Amino acid sequence: MNGPTVAALRVAGLDPAEVARVVRTALDEDLGPARLDVTSAATIPEDQVDTADVVARADGVVAGLAVAAAVFEETDARTRWESKTLDGERVARGAVLATVTGPSRSLLTAERTALNLLCRMSGVATHTRAWADELAGSKATVLDTRKTTPGLRALEKYAVRAGGGTNKRMGLYDVAMIKDNHKLAAGGLTAAYRRVRERFPEVPVQVEVTTVAEAVESVEAGATFLLCDNMTPDLLREVVLAVGDRAELEATGGLTLEVAAEYAATGVDYLSVGALTHSSPILDIALDLRR
Repeated sequence: MNGPTVAALRVAGLDPAEVARVVRTALDEDLGPARLDVTSAATIPEDQVDTADVVARADGVVAGLAVAAAVFEETDARTRWESKTLDGERVARGAVLATVTGPSRSLLTAERTALNLLCRMSGVATHTRAWADELAGSKATVLDTRKTTPGLRALEKYAVRAGGGTNKRMGLYDVAMIKDNHKLAAGGLTAAYRRVRERFPEVPVQVEVTTVAEAVESVEAGATFLLCDNMTPDLLREVVLAVGDRAELEATGGLTLEVAAEYAATGVDYLSVGALTHSSPILDIALDLRR
């Protein structure tokens, strides 16, 4: 991929090497062992050059422009990409998001892979923006989860950021989360928390709680970040009153846009929504050759 694309990925907080891995895997999947697009090779002269527009077919929020550019550049280094908008911007149906110029065969070979990633990331960003808009005016922020498409976590979590959300943790290595099974295996909530603190003192720890009593036990053990799982708004208010001045509180479990404002009004700091990455519909985007 060229210098401007690498720079754009780094500005977005994406590792160019990781993006290259995803792009190559996706292209390999589409082109097979011979890396061949039989239709384009048969129908388009080798020396033909064209320009195409990347066009939104629906209103939404864009994410992944530099990733799409990387697909075209990986397919053929002669292609040139020019973004017409920015990741995180709202766009209307019919808006030209970018133009790409290069050998016509290469443009059509890269088309579906580029659009698969761009549509997916923009769909996540669009869904996340709806949550961010719903929580506007409250202190609550929408978080993602680890319920991501295998192999696409970095891209999907970037799309959440582009849509106005916040990443919770990237994996099992950067934040310890003590859930019910950990408590059972360790012999109790407090025992599990102490073991994590002793073994990994530098790693942030979050404790999943389902009752006010568990919330109180957690903060008394030293926890400052609690995951309030499947609690009603009334129960969340009780937890906020009991420990809200001693810990950050995250509500999770079955949350929908229809109840987002009600949950935010309880006083929690975060709402985590797995659906941002596991159930967001794509944003419809197309590639149109100019003629």
